Amino acid sequence: MVQLPTVSAELAARGLADFDRFRTLIAELYPLVAEHLEFERVGDLGLLYRWRGRGDDDPVVLMAHFDVVPAAEADRWRMPPFEGRIHDGAVWGRGTLDDKGPLLVVLEAVENLLDEGYVPARDVYLSFGGDEESFGGAARGIADLLHGRGITPWLVLDEGGAVVDAPLPFVRVPSAMVGVGEKGVLTVRLRAVSEGGHASAPPRLTAAGRVGRAVARLFPNPFRARTPLSTRAMLAAFLPHTSGPARILLRVLAGWPWLTARLFSRMGGEPAALVRTTVAPTMLQGGSAQNVLPAEASAIVNLRIAVGETVETAVRRVRRAVRDPLVTVEVVEGSDPSPESPVDDARFAAIRDAVAVAYPDAITAPYLMMAATDSRWFARYCTGVYRFAPLAMTAAQRATIHGIDEHVTLDSLERGERFHRALLTGLPGGQ
Repeated sequence: MVQLPTVSAELAARGLADFDRFRTLIAELYPLVAEHLEFERVGDLGLLYRWRGRGDDDPVVLMAHFDVVPAAEADRWRMPPFEGRIHDGAVWGRGTLDDKGPLLVVLEAVENLLDEGYVPARDVYLSFGGDEESFGGAARGIADLLHGRGITPWLVLDEGGAVVDAPLPFVRVPSAMVGVGEKGVLTVRLRAVSEGGHASAPPRLTAAGRVGRAVARLFPNPFRARTPLSTRAMLAAFLPHTSGPARILLRVLAGWPWLTARLFSRMGGEPAALVRTTVAPTMLQGGSAQNVLPAEASAIVNLRIAVGETVETAVRRVRRAVRDPLVTVEVVEGSDPSPESPVDDARFAAIRDAVAVAYPDAITAPYLMMAATDSRWFARYCTGVYRFAPLAMTAAQRATIHGIDEHVTLDSLERGERFHRALLTGLPGGQ
């Protein structure tokens, strides 16, 4: 799987060949899946499999994506990014964590259960998209297709959280972090124009200077910090597994959401991202020569919208922070935050029980996912959408996602298969 460079950002240049080959590879590696599951191609990049169950209760949808972000050996990878080398107890390469590893363990579990003659209690759909890294049109097509057929899943499970050893700086207990909601995504373009000319006689403020000032005005972060319900539930889940000062701190934070928001926002990094909309300038453009004033300059800013905000309110806040009518704020793409799914019903319990089988030393805790997944298209009409890849990831491994030296341990893949096997065999229904 890793050896196929299914880079969706390069689709226009490279074509569909590797994506089509990936679909063929699934049939080759998992012949029982190909034989027993009904397959439907949705658009060019959507793969939908249906495993018929014993009963007619609402189905389960297991999701993953098989596209990856670009990778180049020139970035000093220890192992070539598209070789898929097995070394030192791990598989190395682009997509091993995001998201071909999580996709593989779903197929491993289903293939193994089919080999045993198992039939699930209810229908199970496998939804695999080939453009999640490019805003997820394939998954949206699959979600729309099922919705149009009147199918509302009982449970949707996609990538997201993982099993981590230190979920917070002051909490060090193995934790299966299950995303019960996710932040929205907003990409805006800040753009300014001015008269060009020779750089030897610049005006007081050039187009490039105006855009640069606009970006600078977005810092410090202009968005209010607030603690979502999922973060309060996360702290409550950690509380019984801590002691001493950490337990006292968690007890205070769980009871005082405003204090949590203030403390986390000051900590920066992942804790800050849990409680507020994040703002990240990612691309700057302007100018054609070193001594020529650009007639136009622009900046791309990526925001991850916290619960309580929308695309509309976030754009308004950006415009207020920029404070310059000569800088246009254009929405490139955007989607609102997903609703938070419950943590006190049978669906979350099913995930928790499967975690206990695969990772008996880990607790299961909800959290708000900071990135966007394909599952957001199901969250529009399904109340039980969760985001959890059943793989163990250290902080160093998580840093390799979209970075260099991405790898997954063989033991983690084996545990991931056990998780999905336990989840599928433990599903209620089927009467």
